[in-house]
Amino acid sequence: MKKAALGSSFLLFLAAFIWGVAFVAQSVGMDYMGPCSFNGARFLMGSVVLMPLIIFRRGKQNTEGQKKWEKEKDGKNAVLGGVCCGLVLCFASLLQQIGIQYTTVGKAGFITTLYIIIVPIMGIFLKKRVSGKVWIGALLAAFGMYLLCMSEKLALSKGDAYVFICAILFSIHILVIDYFSPKTDGIELSCIQFLTAGVICSGIALLVEKPVLQNFIDGLIPLAYAGIMSCGVAYTLQVVGQKDTDPTVASLILSMESVISMLAGWVILDQALSERELLGCGLVFGAVILVQLPDKKKKGEENYV
Repeated sequence: MKKAALGSSFLLFLAAFIWGVAFVAQSVGMDYMGPCSFNGARFLMGSVVLMPLIIFRRGKQNTEGQKKWEKEKDGKNAVLGGVCCGLVLCFASLLQQIGIQYTTVGKAGFITTLYIIIVPIMGIFLKKRVSGKVWIGALLAAFGMYLLCMSEKLALSKGDAYVFICAILFSIHILVIDYFSPKTDGIELSCIQFLTAGVICSGIALLVEKPVLQNFIDGLIPLAYAGIMSCGVAYTLQVVGQKDTDPTVASLILSMESVISMLAGWVILDQALSERELLGCGLVFGAVILVQLPDKKKKGEENYV
Protein backbone atom coordinates (compact mmCIF):
# COMPACT_ATOMS: atom_id res chain seq x y z
CA MET A 1 0.00 0.00 0.00
CA LYS A 2 1.29 3.46 -0.85
CA LYS A 3 2.34 5.65 2.07
CA ALA A 4 0.00 8.44 0.90
CA ALA A 5 -2.99 6.09 0.90
CA LEU A 6 -2.04 4.67 4.31
CA GLY A 7 -1.66 8.16 5.77
CA SER A 8 -5.02 9.23 4.32
CA SER A 9 -6.69 6.15 5.79
CA PHE A 10 -5.24 7.04 9.20
CA LEU A 11 -6.62 10.60 8.93
CA LEU A 12 -10.06 9.20 8.10
CA PHE A 13 -9.87 6.85 11.07
CA LEU A 14 -9.03 9.80 13.36
CA ALA A 15 -12.08 11.61 11.98
CA ALA A 16 -14.23 8.55 12.72
CA PHE A 17 -12.80 8.35 16.24
CA ILE A 18 -13.60 12.00 16.98
CA TRP A 19 -17.13 11.62 15.57
CA GLY A 20 -17.70 8.47 17.58
CA VAL A 21 -16.85 10.22 20.85
CA ALA A 22 -18.86 13.25 19.71
CA PHE A 23 -22.09 11.21 20.00
CA VAL A 24 -21.75 11.64 23.76
CA ALA A 25 -21.35 15.41 23.40
CA GLN A 26 -24.28 15.62 20.98
CA SER A 27 -26.50 13.63 23.32
CA VAL A 28 -25.68 15.91 26.26
CA GLY A 29 -25.95 19.05 24.14
CA MET A 30 -29.52 18.23 23.13
CA ASP A 31 -30.48 18.63 26.81
CA TYR A 32 -29.84 22.38 26.47
CA MET A 33 -31.07 23.31 22.96
CA GLY A 34 -32.88 22.12 19.85
CA PRO A 35 -31.21 20.30 16.92
CA CYS A 36 -31.14 23.36 14.64
CA SER A 37 -29.64 25.58 17.33
CA PHE A 38 -27.03 22.98 18.26
CA ASN A 39 -26.02 22.27 14.66
CA GLY A 40 -25.98 25.95 13.74
CA ALA A 41 -23.74 26.88 16.67
CA ARG A 42 -21.31 24.01 16.25
CA PHE A 43 -20.93 24.49 12.49
CA LEU A 44 -20.30 28.22 12.89
CA MET A 45 -17.82 27.48 15.66
CA GLY A 46 -16.01 24.98 13.42
CA SER A 47 -15.79 27.60 10.66
CA VAL A 48 -14.37 30.26 12.99
CA VAL A 49 -11.77 27.83 14.37
CA LEU A 50 -10.39 27.22 10.86
CA MET A 51 -10.19 30.88 9.78
CA PRO A 52 -6.83 31.69 11.49
CA LEU A 53 -5.29 28.59 9.88
CA ILE A 54 -6.50 29.71 6.45
CA ILE A 55 -5.04 33.20 6.94
CA PHE A 56 -1.71 31.68 7.96
CA ARG A 57 -1.65 29.32 4.96
CA ARG A 58 -2.56 32.13 2.57
CA GLY A 59 0.27 34.22 3.93
CA LYS A 60 2.69 31.34 3.44
CA GLN A 61 1.52 30.93 -0.17
CA ASN A 62 2.20 34.61 -0.81
CA THR A 63 5.70 34.20 0.59
CA GLU A 64 6.33 31.18 -1.63
CA GLY A 65 5.11 33.15 -4.66
CA GLN A 66 2.05 31.15 -5.73
CA LYS A 67 0.72 32.45 -9.03
CA LYS A 68 -2.30 34.76 -8.89
CA TRP A 69 -4.37 32.71 -11.33
CA GLU A 70 -3.77 29.57 -9.28
CA LYS A 71 -5.09 31.32 -6.16
CA GLU A 72 -8.17 32.55 -7.98
CA LYS A 73 -8.88 29.08 -9.35
CA ASP A 74 -8.43 27.46 -5.93
CA GLY A 75 -10.63 30.13 -4.35
CA LYS A 76 -13.49 29.63 -6.83
CA ASN A 77 -13.37 25.85 -6.36
CA ALA A 78 -13.29 26.27 -2.57
CA VAL A 79 -16.37 28.50 -2.58
CA LEU A 80 -18.35 26.33 -5.00
CA GLY A 81 -17.31 23.07 -3.32
CA GLY A 82 -17.82 24.49 0.18
CA VAL A 83 -21.34 25.70 -0.58
CA CYS A 84 -22.29 22.37 -2.20
CA CYS A 85 -20.83 20.34 0.68
CA GLY A 86 -22.36 22.68 3.25
CA LEU A 87 -25.85 22.37 1.81
CA VAL A 88 -25.70 18.57 1.87
CA LEU A 89 -24.09 18.47 5.32
CA CYS A 90 -26.68 20.85 6.76
CA PHE A 91 -29.75 18.87 5.74
CA ALA A 92 -28.16 15.47 6.38
CA SER A 93 -27.35 16.47 9.97
CA LEU A 94 -30.77 18.01 10.57
CA LEU A 95 -32.62 14.98 9.21
CA GLN A 96 -30.57 12.72 11.45
CA GLN A 97 -31.41 14.77 14.56
CA ILE A 98 -35.10 15.01 13.64
CA GLY A 99 -35.32 11.30 12.79
CA ILE A 100 -33.89 10.26 16.15
CA GLN A 101 -36.89 11.95 17.80
CA TYR A 102 -39.24 9.45 16.12
CA THR A 103 -37.19 6.25 16.13
CA THR A 104 -34.74 4.39 18.36
CA VAL A 105 -31.06 5.23 18.48
CA GLY A 106 -30.24 1.66 17.41
CA LYS A 107 -32.30 1.93 14.23
CA ALA A 108 -30.98 5.41 13.49
CA GLY A 109 -27.39 4.22 13.85
CA PHE A 110 -27.90 1.26 11.51
CA ILE A 111 -29.86 3.17 8.87
CA THR A 112 -27.41 6.09 8.84
CA THR A 113 -24.45 3.80 8.22
CA LEU A 114 -26.16 2.37 5.15
CA TYR A 115 -24.02 4.94 3.31
CA ILE A 116 -21.35 2.22 3.21
CA ILE A 117 -23.65 0.40 0.78
CA ILE A 118 -25.13 3.47 -0.94
CA VAL A 119 -21.74 5.00 -1.89
CA PRO A 120 -20.56 2.11 -4.11
CA ILE A 121 -24.02 1.85 -5.68
CA MET A 122 -23.89 5.55 -6.55
CA GLY A 123 -20.36 4.99 -7.83
CA ILE A 124 -21.70 2.62 -10.49
CA PHE A 125 -23.85 5.40 -11.96
CA LEU A 126 -20.75 7.62 -11.98
CA LYS A 127 -18.99 4.91 -14.05
CA LYS A 128 -16.49 4.09 -11.30
CA ARG A 129 -15.44 0.44 -11.14
CA VAL A 130 -15.37 -1.08 -7.66
CA SER A 131 -13.36 -4.19 -6.78
CA GLY A 132 -14.99 -7.30 -5.35
CA LYS A 133 -13.30 -7.01 -1.96
CA VAL A 134 -14.96 -3.62 -1.40
CA TRP A 135 -18.42 -5.09 -2.06
CA ILE A 136 -17.64 -7.94 0.34
CA GLY A 137 -16.36 -5.44 2.91
CA ALA A 138 -19.46 -3.27 2.53
CA LEU A 139 -21.82 -6.20 3.07
CA LEU A 140 -19.72 -7.45 6.00
CA ALA A 141 -19.76 -4.00 7.59
CA ALA A 142 -23.51 -3.66 7.06
CA PHE A 143 -24.14 -6.97 8.84
CA GLY A 144 -21.79 -5.85 11.59
CA MET A 145 -23.80 -2.64 11.95
CA TYR A 146 -26.97 -4.70 12.23
CA LEU A 147 -25.54 -6.75 15.11
CA LEU A 148 -24.10 -3.63 16.70
CA CYS A 149 -27.13 -1.35 16.55
CA MET A 150 -30.30 -3.39 16.09
CA SER A 151 -32.17 -4.84 19.04
CA GLU A 152 -35.68 -4.97 17.58
CA LYS A 153 -37.43 -5.75 14.29
CA LEU A 154 -36.61 -3.37 11.47
CA ALA A 155 -39.76 -1.51 10.40
CA LEU A 156 -39.75 1.71 8.41
CA SER A 157 -41.41 4.30 10.63
CA LYS A 158 -41.59 8.07 10.13
CA GLY A 159 -38.28 8.51 11.93
CA ASP A 160 -36.66 5.70 9.95
CA ALA A 161 -37.62 7.45 6.70
CA TYR A 162 -35.96 10.68 7.85
CA VAL A 163 -32.76 8.85 8.81
CA PHE A 164 -32.72 6.86 5.56
CA ILE A 165 -32.83 10.11 3.57
CA CYS A 166 -30.04 11.32 5.87
CA ALA A 167 -27.94 8.27 4.88
CA ILE A 168 -28.47 9.08 1.20
CA LEU A 169 -27.39 12.69 1.79
CA PHE A 170 -24.26 11.61 3.70
CA SER A 171 -23.42 9.35 0.75
CA ILE A 172 -23.76 12.32 -1.58
CA HIS A 173 -21.60 14.36 0.82
CA ILE A 174 -18.79 11.80 0.55
CA LEU A 175 -18.96 11.85 -3.24
CA VAL A 176 -19.10 15.66 -3.45
CA ILE A 177 -16.00 15.91 -1.25
CA ASP A 178 -14.32 13.30 -3.44
CA TYR A 179 -14.99 15.54 -6.46
CA PHE A 180 -13.90 18.89 -5.01
CA SER A 181 -11.10 17.98 -2.56
CA PRO A 182 -8.41 17.41 -5.25
CA LYS A 183 -9.31 20.74 -6.90
CA THR A 184 -8.80 23.10 -3.97
CA ASP A 185 -7.37 23.58 -0.48
CA GLY A 186 -9.03 21.16 1.92
CA ILE A 187 -9.00 23.56 4.88
CA GLU A 188 -10.75 26.31 2.92
CA LEU A 189 -13.29 23.86 1.54
CA SER A 190 -14.03 22.61 5.05
CA CYS A 191 -14.36 26.14 6.48
CA ILE A 192 -16.81 27.26 3.81
CA GLN A 193 -18.96 24.15 4.17
CA PHE A 194 -19.26 24.79 7.92
CA LEU A 195 -20.11 28.44 7.36
CA THR A 196 -22.79 27.48 4.83
CA ALA A 197 -24.31 24.78 7.05
CA GLY A 198 -24.08 26.99 10.15
CA VAL A 199 -25.86 29.96 8.57
CA ILE A 200 -28.70 27.78 7.23
CA CYS A 201 -29.17 25.86 10.50
CA SER A 202 -29.06 29.09 12.55
CA GLY A 203 -31.63 30.72 10.29
CA ILE A 204 -33.98 27.77 10.71
CA ALA A 205 -33.38 27.79 14.47
CA LEU A 206 -34.38 31.46 14.74
CA LEU A 207 -37.64 30.65 12.95
CA VAL A 208 -38.69 27.45 14.69
CA GLU A 209 -36.77 27.08 17.98
CA LYS A 210 -36.36 30.62 19.37
CA PRO A 211 -32.92 29.95 20.93
CA VAL A 212 -31.89 31.67 24.19
CA LEU A 213 -28.29 32.75 24.92
CA GLN A 214 -28.29 31.07 28.34
CA ASN A 215 -28.91 27.70 26.68
CA PHE A 216 -25.68 28.02 24.71
CA ILE A 217 -23.78 29.05 27.86
CA ASP A 218 -25.11 26.08 29.84
CA GLY A 219 -24.26 23.66 27.04
CA LEU A 220 -20.89 25.22 26.19
CA ILE A 221 -18.74 22.15 26.94
CA PRO A 222 -20.53 19.64 24.66
CA LEU A 223 -21.01 22.42 22.10
CA ALA A 224 -17.28 23.22 22.13
CA TYR A 225 -16.33 19.59 21.56
CA ALA A 226 -18.84 19.22 18.75
CA GLY A 227 -17.76 22.52 17.18
CA ILE A 228 -14.00 22.43 17.57
CA MET A 229 -13.23 18.71 17.45
CA SER A 230 -16.13 17.18 15.51
CA CYS A 231 -16.39 20.02 12.99
CA GLY A 232 -13.15 22.00 12.95
CA VAL A 233 -10.86 18.98 13.22
CA ALA A 234 -12.71 15.82 12.13
CA TYR A 235 -14.45 17.13 9.01
CA THR A 236 -11.18 18.71 7.90
CA LEU A 237 -9.44 15.36 8.38
CA GLN A 238 -12.16 13.86 6.17
CA VAL A 239 -11.60 16.41 3.41
CA VAL A 240 -7.81 16.03 3.50
CA GLY A 241 -7.91 12.24 3.92
CA GLN A 242 -10.21 11.68 0.95
CA LYS A 243 -7.71 13.25 -1.46
CA ASP A 244 -5.82 9.94 -1.73
CA THR A 245 -8.61 7.52 -0.80
CA ASP A 246 -11.39 6.02 -2.90
CA PRO A 247 -14.81 7.26 -1.70
CA THR A 248 -16.10 3.72 -1.12
CA VAL A 249 -13.10 2.83 1.02
CA ALA A 250 -13.45 6.19 2.80
CA SER A 251 -17.09 5.44 3.64
CA LEU A 252 -16.10 2.11 5.20
CA ILE A 253 -13.40 3.70 7.35
CA LEU A 254 -15.72 6.52 8.42
CA SER A 255 -18.37 3.94 9.38
CA MET A 256 -16.07 3.04 12.28
CA GLU A 257 -17.61 6.02 14.09
CA SER A 258 -20.56 3.81 15.04
CA VAL A 259 -18.25 1.24 16.64
CA ILE A 260 -16.30 3.95 18.44
CA SER A 261 -19.50 5.59 19.68
CA MET A 262 -20.51 2.30 21.29
CA LEU A 263 -17.07 1.95 22.88
CA ALA A 264 -17.21 5.58 24.07
CA GLY A 265 -20.57 4.93 25.69
CA TRP A 266 -19.07 1.87 27.36
CA VAL A 267 -16.04 3.74 28.74
CA ILE A 268 -17.52 7.20 29.44
CA LEU A 269 -21.15 6.39 30.24
CA ASP A 270 -20.53 2.90 31.66
CA GLN A 271 -22.77 1.24 29.06
CA ALA A 272 -21.60 -2.37 28.81
CA LEU A 273 -21.44 -4.10 25.40
CA SER A 274 -23.18 -7.43 24.87
CA GLU A 275 -21.57 -10.35 23.02
CA ARG A 276 -23.74 -9.53 20.00
CA GLU A 277 -22.50 -5.91 19.96
CA LEU A 278 -18.88 -6.96 20.37
CA LEU A 279 -19.28 -9.32 17.40
CA GLY A 280 -20.68 -6.40 15.39
CA CYS A 281 -17.65 -4.29 16.31
CA GLY A 282 -15.35 -7.08 15.16
CA LEU A 283 -17.12 -7.47 11.81
CA VAL A 284 -16.96 -3.74 11.03
CA PHE A 285 -13.30 -3.58 11.98
CA GLY A 286 -12.61 -6.65 9.86
CA ALA A 287 -14.37 -5.02 6.88
CA VAL A 288 -12.19 -1.92 7.17
CA ILE A 289 -9.04 -4.05 7.29
CA LEU A 290 -10.23 -6.08 4.29
CA VAL A 291 -10.60 -3.08 1.96
CA GLN A 292 -7.13 -1.84 2.94
CA LEU A 293 -5.42 -5.03 1.75
CA PRO A 294 -3.58 -4.64 -1.58
CA ASP A 295 -5.15 -6.09 -4.72
CA LYS A 296 -3.47 -8.77 -6.80
CA LYS A 297 -3.59 -7.19 -10.25
CA LYS A 298 -3.07 -8.97 -13.50
CA LYS A 299 -0.54 -7.58 -15.92
CA GLY A 300 -1.92 -4.48 -17.62
CA GLU A 301 -5.00 -4.38 -15.38
CA GLU A 302 -5.86 -1.51 -13.05
CA ASN A 303 -8.85 -1.42 -10.74
CA TYR A 304 -10.61 1.63 -9.37
CA VAL A 305 -9.99 0.33 -5.83
